[in-house]
Amino acid sequence: MIVKMSKYAFLIYHKEYDTFLNRLREMGAVHVKETQTAADQPQIQQLLAERKRVQTQLRLLKKTRDDKTAAGGEDNTQPAVLAPARPVTAEEGAAQVDHIERLSEQTGEQHTVIQSIEKDIAAISVWGDFDYANITRLQQAGYDVTFFTCPSSRYDTAWNEAYNAFVINELQSANYFITITPHGMPVEIDAERARLPDSSLAQLRERLRIEQERTDELNRKLAAIAAADFRTLEAYDALLSNDLAWKNVHIQTVREAGDKLMMLEGWIPTALEKVLEQTLDRDDYFYRKLKVTPEDDVPIQFKNDRFSRLFELISKLYMLPKYGELDLTPFFAPFFMIFFGLCLGDSGYGLFLLLAASAAKMFMRKKIQPSMMPVLSLVQILGASTFFCGLLTGTFFGAGMYDWGIPALDVLKAHVFLDNNQMFALALILGVVQILFGMCLNATNRIIRFGFVYGLSTIGWIILLVSMGVAYLLPGAMPMFGTIHLAVISLSGILIFLLNSPGKNPLFNIGLGLWDTYNMATGLLGDVLSYVRLFALGLSGGILAGVFNSLATGMSPDNIIVGPIVMTLIFVVGHAINIFMNVLGAFVHPMRLTFVEFFKNSGYEGGGSAYNPFKWNK
Repeated sequence: MIVKMSKYAFLIYHKEYDTFLNRLREMGAVHVKETQTAADQPQIQQLLAERKRVQTQLRLLKKTRDDKTAAGGEDNTQPAVLAPARPVTAEEGAAQVDHIERLSEQTGEQHTVIQSIEKDIAAISVWGDFDYANITRLQQAGYDVTFFTCPSSRYDTAWNEAYNAFVINELQSANYFITITPHGMPVEIDAERARLPDSSLAQLRERLRIEQERTDELNRKLAAIAAADFRTLEAYDALLSNDLAWKNVHIQTVREAGDKLMMLEGWIPTALEKVLEQTLDRDDYFYRKLKVTPEDDVPIQFKNDRFSRLFELISKLYMLPKYGELDLTPFFAPFFMIFFGLCLGDSGYGLFLLLAASAAKMFMRKKIQPSMMPVLSLVQILGASTFFCGLLTGTFFGAGMYDWGIPALDVLKAHVFLDNNQMFALALILGVVQILFGMCLNATNRIIRFGFVYGLSTIGWIILLVSMGVAYLLPGAMPMFGTIHLAVISLSGILIFLLNSPGKNPLFNIGLGLWDTYNMATGLLGDVLSYVRLFALGLSGGILAGVFNSLATGMSPDNIIVGPIVMTLIFVVGHAINIFMNVLGAFVHPMRLTFVEFFKNSGYEGGGSAYNPFKWNK
């Protein structure tokens, strides 16, 4: 559900305004109304650019810390845990960011230098470790030394006599050779002249060692900063965030009476309005509670139960609802869970997701960011749904577990097993149920927002569609186009064609009803057929899992040691690929059904902005 908001206006004397804003920030509940685009202000742009710079370096330090942890923390001189944040000023924070940026740039330059040296080593290593001083002595004696390379098949031994050619190395069907000729003698050889570095192999290796030591020293400095000053840099980021919020509030302030009075508007959850009023009354600040109008861009805050709250991240991937709309999160959450399970459709895969997410929450709690914990809980729920949906087809890592001859599974098969035709029908039934449910929500939403009469047209469509289904499935109760059915159709026709736009001309209503009928006739069938993907994805994933099982057993050699190893490798790699692809599809396609078919038939408009109160960022 969407939290109810109250709108307030504040009128404050300019000398008391900063104190008043501090009161609001300490309360941390007022969402300031946007009256101007803050991003266009130079001071805001400067702060945003600085925050971007800080967050870039925070990511760098986090990666440095993670790399050090992954390497086993071989440098025992560094602290094992992050040092607490120190008090930091804006000047100190900016200087620290500058220092980290310089170290980062130097590390990047070192990486480029090392790559260049390694390239030179690769180029000269085929010639061996020779001394350039010998070549210099030959040149002083009147001889030129030229390096060549050509395919071994094109090397002509006549070059040995004609140009004093010597093959130095033969590697990968290529000959690497040199010629020693008097100064000025032309060397006409069908081969490519090799370009060598100016240093010998030993010199290059020594340069590489020195540059790697410099790089290691820079990395040690970054690791030390990551351990000692990461929290301090976060504190600087929070300082910038607070400064940004403070300046933004001043930008949204309307100045009246020659800048003597400051007027500000904002939103607060209705449940907290008494706390706000008591705080303002205590300090004798002037305020007024304003009426919320349909034109207001009221901020959106969700307040759902523990289960539905896990699916809010899916809602936010689309867009937030408008204020006054129904929050559809609790209504699509059970469908999404079932759809995911049907698309993945394998009990083994579901059990794997459930156990993997549970193990991560249990054993890696300290390493996982708090924001990721709801995601793992969502994976647990989706894994459990997949496990139970997999029982409908009886697949377990692509194998038919109902063929194992286990009595308990035989009993389960008798009660829950569905063949392909039944699974196809189940997908369509779920589509019809969700679409009708969405239409019911559409009618409810219109009644809540505009009044009862505005929902009658949608109710008429619901009655018509349900009556057609009942007449088809239960002809004994209500024969198709019988007297009772015709009466129901007539009632729905009145609602659809005469009450679709209350207060308008009846002819306009009839025309609008015809247009709605056309859209319903052309769109409803396509919407229902879209749910076939629930069956198709589950079937294709199961077939592919079975293929990997066949490959694992069929391609493993008949060897008591090698055979099981090869079979296990094919099984693990194949199912890992299949799980990745099918989990991705099982997430995307139910999301598509939710955002397109369900939201459309629910009359969802969206476009709301998130509730972001003015508060301290700590």
